[in-house]
Amino acid sequence: MVGASAGAAGAAPRSSYAYLHPGGQPRLTEKVPVNVVFLGYEPDQVGAAYLSGLPKKYEPVVRYRLVYGQTEKLGITYTYDYKVSYGSPSYENKFFQQLGKLAKPAPLTEYQTAYNEQANNVKDITANHAIDAPSVEKWLAYNPPAGVDTRRNTVFFINWYGRSDFKFHVYTKTGEPDPDTGYDFGKERDSRKVIAWGGTTADDEETGLGSTRRVWFHDLSAGPESWTSNYDVDNPDLDGDGVVDYRMPPTWEYAAGGFRAPGALAGDLSLITRYVALNLLMTSSPLYPVELPTAEPPKSLNVDSNTYEGWPGVDASERYITPELLIDELAELRWRNRLDFDNQDLPYDAKAEECYLGVLTDTSCYPDSGYPAFANLYLYNWANLERTKDDAGRVDYEIPLFNYAVGEGVDVPALGFADDNYVDGTQTGVFSFISPEIVAAGYGLTTTQIHEVGHHVGMSHPHDGYDSETGVDYGPEGGFLFVNAGDESNSMMSYLDVNWDFSQFDRDNSDRFLTAAYHEAANRLAADVLAAPRAAKAKVQLRAADVLLGLSTKAFARHDYRAAYAFAEGAYNQVVAAAKRAGADPAGAAKALAAEADAARRTVEVHDPHEFIDTLAPDSPRSQP
Repeated sequence: MVGASAGAAGAAPRSSYAYLHPGGQPRLTEKVPVNVVFLGYEPDQVGAAYLSGLPKKYEPVVRYRLVYGQTEKLGITYTYDYKVSYGSPSYENKFFQQLGKLAKPAPLTEYQTAYNEQANNVKDITANHAIDAPSVEKWLAYNPPAGVDTRRNTVFFINWYGRSDFKFHVYTKTGEPDPDTGYDFGKERDSRKVIAWGGTTADDEETGLGSTRRVWFHDLSAGPESWTSNYDVDNPDLDGDGVVDYRMPPTWEYAAGGFRAPGALAGDLSLITRYVALNLLMTSSPLYPVELPTAEPPKSLNVDSNTYEGWPGVDASERYITPELLIDELAELRWRNRLDFDNQDLPYDAKAEECYLGVLTDTSCYPDSGYPAFANLYLYNWANLERTKDDAGRVDYEIPLFNYAVGEGVDVPALGFADDNYVDGTQTGVFSFISPEIVAAGYGLTTTQIHEVGHHVGMSHPHDGYDSETGVDYGPEGGFLFVNAGDESNSMMSYLDVNWDFSQFDRDNSDRFLTAAYHEAANRLAADVLAAPRAAKAKVQLRAADVLLGLSTKAFARHDYRAAYAFAEGAYNQVVAAAKRAGADPAGAAKALAAEADAARRTVEVHDPHEFIDTLAPDSPRSQP
């Protein structure tokens, strides 16, 4: 979007408009309803300590800019309206009876067995049950306690333990295998048996809720599990780096002699609410600027796939890409764009191979560039970018995807990553990798491409994010290990690999981000219009834009994000029409910003951040059996 990547604008001139602020930032506000429902917990277990840890407001920022020392706000301010309630005895009986009906006997998971083998565990898991997570989410969505509106953000904290009908259990999500390999991670891997779930959309092809709901549940009486490592109650520091890896143990471990003191429970549930449910799921910050690096906001997007076929005897682009699914899933997120797909195979020649292998050996293939070796693929493909521009003039923006298929025994640097320009955190190429070993692990290219394009258009993982009140950007390690719980949601941006859809929370956040981006684009271009020689001829269009921005602002405040986005885009289109009447260049602001960025590249030190690589490292949760 024009201008959103430039940071805070200077003071805007006074104007007679109510919502159009020429040269200024967006001024979008939302009082976000947050329902928190405790089931199986008593008020004296939670109390004031829970609320005291929750934030009052949140201002999203572009997270990749933080790596370069820039705090770029979107012009959105959320304040939170918390409504905390406890299930009545009759409601809890009804809910836990439903859990009992859904619970199917199942073998102990590898991680429940590992918990039993701990020296300090409070009790042993004697029998396990599997419960279908989407069924629980749907039941809660349509059968909430009186006064709880699950169309608004709702967190259910569940504790079944302590009741006479309690059963040891885990939650499962199965039936959505990798589209290229047929491997069902949810069915085959114990590491995908979880303790939380939610975020399913109304129209999810497999488990859709039928109408829009915003539910996430978290159950500490489930598991223990692999994903948040809460099966390990012997080792405070799991990775040996000298820092305690903070995680929330099973409910029964909040006890004298247990992993954590009973009095810590309220604070831990507050941490999950703040650092997972709010910051990562319901009101998150974008990883990259959502506006994309184009002269004007693009209406048509081409997913431009380019594959280096270095796997002998295998046509990887034909075998391991499912274009229909790729486009269908991305279109659900960027629903106001027209999307299409094409692929071309590129020669895996000597230079391409040199640059690829150099990433693995930390050897730059452009040693005089000053860029780190990890930038090899970016530098090589940007030097040869013109050969990929096969849709120039037909679409507004080609999303540049580069896939590397390599043979047996050749390592890969990651499953994929969405790269930046190493200067200011602007997105560049999308890189995905495949090999016999990757396929054996269950992955093709399609799901990696959906995930990485999700990053490219701004989406963050649900396991890392930004806390606005403290200014801390964090991921699942050390004191924040517990935020891996955010992956236990129906999001393509998760590492859980049990679904390939963007969650309702993803859609909400994307629409909010794009609303802000269009507000800023309209504001910046309006300043150019007012400075143009024929500005007087544009009054009608600018007034129309002001009205539409007002409608957008009001829709945003009442949580109608799709309408807010559509009105904001309409407002921008009115300002474009105004620019044409006034003699201003609609792309002028973007060109000026591009020139500033180009000048910065000549003077700013090259960075090597890359904190968000989607890895299959042996010690990552994603690699566990």
